[in-house]
Amino acid sequence: MPTGPDDAQPELLPGLVRATLKQSQAKARATRERKAAQAETASELPVARVLVDVPLAHLDRPFDFSVPATMADDARPGVRVKVRFAGKETDGFLVERAATTEHTGTLLPLRRVVSPEPVLTPEVATLTAAVAARYAGTRSDVLRLAVPPRHATTEKAEDPAPAPVVRRDLAEAVDAWAGHTHAAAWLGHLHDGAAPRAVWNPPPGADWPHLVAQAALAAPGGVVVCVPDGKDVDRVDAALTALTGDRPEHAVLTADLGPAARYRSFLRLARGHRRIAVGTRAAAFAPVAALSLVVVWDDGDDLHAEPRAPYCHTRETLLLRAECAGAAALVGGFARTVEADHLLRTGWAHELSAPRETVRAAVTVAIAGATDFDLVRDPRARTSRLPKQVHDLLKQALPEGPVLVQNPRQGYAAALACERCRTPARCTVCTGPLRQPGPTDPPACRWCGTAAPAWACSECGHRGLRAPVLGQARTAEELGRAFPHALVRTSAREHVLAHVDARPAIVVATPGAEPVAEGGYAAVVLLDAWLLLARPDLRTVEEAVRRWANAIALVRPGGRALVVGDPALASLQALVRWDLGGFAAREAASRVEAHLPPASRLATITGEPGAIDDALVLLEAPESAEVLGPVELPEDEGRSRVVVRVPRHQGGALSQALGDLQRMRSSRKLDPVRIQVDPPSL
Repeated sequence: MPTGPDDAQPELLPGLVRATLKQSQAKARATRERKAAQAETASELPVARVLVDVPLAHLDRPFDFSVPATMADDARPGVRVKVRFAGKETDGFLVERAATTEHTGTLLPLRRVVSPEPVLTPEVATLTAAVAARYAGTRSDVLRLAVPPRHATTEKAEDPAPAPVVRRDLAEAVDAWAGHTHAAAWLGHLHDGAAPRAVWNPPPGADWPHLVAQAALAAPGGVVVCVPDGKDVDRVDAALTALTGDRPEHAVLTADLGPAARYRSFLRLARGHRRIAVGTRAAAFAPVAALSLVVVWDDGDDLHAEPRAPYCHTRETLLLRAECAGAAALVGGFARTVEADHLLRTGWAHELSAPRETVRAAVTVAIAGATDFDLVRDPRARTSRLPKQVHDLLKQALPEGPVLVQNPRQGYAAALACERCRTPARCTVCTGPLRQPGPTDPPACRWCGTAAPAWACSECGHRGLRAPVLGQARTAEELGRAFPHALVRTSAREHVLAHVDARPAIVVATPGAEPVAEGGYAAVVLLDAWLLLARPDLRTVEEAVRRWANAIALVRPGGRALVVGDPALASLQALVRWDLGGFAAREAASRVEAHLPPASRLATITGEPGAIDDALVLLEAPESAEVLGPVELPEDEGRSRVVVRVPRHQGGALSQALGDLQRMRSSRKLDPVRIQVDPPSL
């Protein structure tokens, strides 16, 4: 008998060895069985074509993998998968199952199916390829925009049973659109399943979210509605909810929802529980079934331009989608872009607008010119820059309801200059421009933030300052002094108001931050029109007219608007006549003379000078292409930009050449460049 631990050790060792050996054998057998199961491919359609999530342009194509028999049921087109690629596990989308492959070697098997949920529909997969080709990008970049990240908990949660689609009476939509010429015919074709295409410019004061909701509900199938920002999404959401009640047919898709809520809305659309998608630019790829209508509102807003590669635009994405799916299209906005005008001139779309008598009755626009600005002021506000006409209009309109005052700049005093010689005030530390953040704050640099309470002019030595550019806070202060009994509210980037009630008030807002007033504004005032026209940009005038029109359109029917600017400007005269279609046509004609979009197609190539030279050597552009530049970018030191321009009919060839350039550069591992096709500005 053993008398201690040491004596028992020889008898225990063989047992431990045998147990360990059995465990090793069992583990090895399980591994062999798993590998054998993986090696056994599916009996039907054993090849999976996968778009691998790789940013390299020369690898932007589907790759073939074998489908293990254990994954045959879950590996459906549209699901997320994991594959072994370039020595590591990589994400991808399974886009097709096939019976054969052109690959001559042995196919690697799929590693696993991440989820059996098909999140990439065939229509959206086709659209991503078209968008990538149009903008000389990669499908992996487009897929990041089209399919939101997976939220496993939301995916596994039970979703409400889909409500049956109620086919609505067309008469309600026709009545809502009664103020627009040819709207009844357009809605009738849409309701019958045809694909009518229209450019729509409603009159000022029109309830455009309600009209969009009526058109969406009149469509027989899926609908995608894209608007610039969350405020507009909320308005369309509220309009659809008011019409559908407790049987909603739409889902909202915005980044502000958060991962779970956004993925829930995405799944409701993909599973067919909702047929109408409402959102910002990413909603252009919403997985609605049986697409019958696409709508883009205010297509000139720069928020529709994607800031990430491949820099696609919502309008162009939706028009591509309408072409691919044979769906109807509605391009709307109070102002008309030159691109929308091009759709009309080429016959691709027809015009939907109100008769002239309806427009004339909707609003009266007047201009307070330079003479009024210089000589006539409110005697109670000696330091005010506001013309007497502004004060008179405010006095008349305030008892009737809220009044909107659009100020082009935010803050207090956005720029400062010498009071005596008008020399711009500069920081002594970094030479940046000085500004005054508030009424009691000393001047401070806009670049480095250094305060300059003892500033003196470098030219004349004078210490007095004037403010040639005033922000909305200073304007609100002036109006508060001029109208001490009126409520004054501000809306700007740091604090944006979505709505104001119908009580009399003065609302001072920057462009794009104007709140919607209950029942509409009694009057609208546009200050410093010259300031929006001071930007050195291709679309300066067009963008200014769009921002002015959007503000004036918030007026109630029969309201008044006053613009402080030069009456000789054609852009302001277009507002007075509310002939925004004519303005867009004239702007487009001038673009044709200058060989600028939309009469031409162009692309920019940006990067370091050496990378730009390499790109120009490798680029096989069409023979008619013009190469402008390269030029150094003052705002981006060490980088240059070149512009390549071709006639519009060769735009496809230019995109193809730029795509080939990206693939060639990627395969040769050359220095990176950024390529933007049809950028919103230059």
